[in-house]
Amino acid sequence: MRAFSYTAPSSVAEAVEAIAAAGGGAKFLAGGTTLFDLMKLGVERPPALVDVSRLAELTTIDTSRGDHLVFGGGARMADVAADPVVRRDYPVLSESLWRAASQQLRNMATVAGNLLQRTRCPYFRETAYPCNKREPGSGCAAREGIDRGNAVLGTSEACIATYPGDWPVALLAFDAAVDVVGPRGERTVTLADLHLEPGDTPHREHTLAPDELILRIRVPLTPAGRGSTYLKIRDRESYAFALASAAVGLTLTAGGQVQECRIALGGVATRPWRARSAEQAVIGRPLTDETARAAGEAALAGAHAGAHNTFKIELAKRTVADALRIAGERASR
Repeated sequence: MRAFSYTAPSSVAEAVEAIAAAGGGAKFLAGGTTLFDLMKLGVERPPALVDVSRLAELTTIDTSRGDHLVFGGGARMADVAADPVVRRDYPVLSESLWRAASQQLRNMATVAGNLLQRTRCPYFRETAYPCNKREPGSGCAAREGIDRGNAVLGTSEACIATYPGDWPVALLAFDAAVDVVGPRGERTVTLADLHLEPGDTPHREHTLAPDELILRIRVPLTPAGRGSTYLKIRDRESYAFALASAAVGLTLTAGGQVQECRIALGGVATRPWRARSAEQAVIGRPLTDETARAAGEAALAGAHAGAHNTFKIELAKRTVADALRIAGERASR
């Protein structure tokens, strides 16, 4: 049996030193709601864990700044979802969190850890099957398997696994960024640049180095926050992953035309998916059923279905349209 180490530093600076000292393969531990599952399955086998779950400096929730909402990477999903300012001014953020998991998981999981959760593709989680994401070059069993839950946007020959998160979809729609720290210092990464499409390297899921820690998430303030929603369609209402979801925010002119529009998709792509063509399809137009449907069509342009998930394309189009209608009602209040 190989050696295993566990460290619980008392500060972020100590955590960065500990992850560097631990060497390759070490992982930060926050809520553990994804990492522990994958360790039990044998998918993740880190030789060392650096526990940052008790670092108070990572748990900040600051909604009083004039230009950004700021959430520490270690803030719990439940606490951010319940924040009164977030609920009032950015319902899309609150809804994406409380629809993401059970109350027990939301009480444990952190908002930074949620950004980096790994796919629920069964061929990734079951080590008996070949999976390029788990073992590069081994093949993609999902391509010839049951692909009902897999992606229709952003896929490649090497991987069709769906990105599972809800919160990152909402953050992407509102141009959020993350501040990260590692042995080489601090830097900022936009949500648009954080997650990667699989291409030929599906094992690389994001642009962070293994020894970098998310310090905080920053969301720019915009009036479109109040006219926003996160609509999630799933097999059952009780804490299932999305078959299709849409984060939408908009503002309307006095005459009822769409002035600002933000749309991102979840449940259908290999990464959180910004639908800029769908946004352009509605800006400057009245928010009618026809306009909303046109946005849905634009959002799924270029989608490619497999043997069992063709239904997801139409489902996602309708999800976008319905989310636009909900956001429009909120924006007009």
